[in-house]
Amino acid sequence: MAKQEHELTWKDIEIGAAVTEPGSAAVYKTGDWRSQQPSYDFSRCIKCGICYIFCPEGCIHQNQKGFFEADFFYCKGCGICAYECPTRVITMREETEK
Repeated sequence: MAKQEHELTWKDIEIGAAVTEPGSAAVYKTGDWRSQQPSYDFSRCIKCGICYIFCPEGCIHQNQKGFFEADFFYCKGCGICAYECPTRVITMREETEK
């Protein structure tokens, strides 16, 4: 068996394998592959921001009325926001065609 000149190792791959510059993740629409998305009933919302705190993607932002909602370009549909919401404002529903 012939010896290979250079074997590819994990050290040869850039960290993250896609994002090479700080702040460049904003150009990727990472929410395109989700199967569920959050739906909101703001009549129950107490504007506590728990969903904002627990979102692992940092895609939940406060709107002009003070309610927190996800930016669907980046939301991956994990459902953590719905699980953590104390007043059950957020429910997860099946993603519709884009």
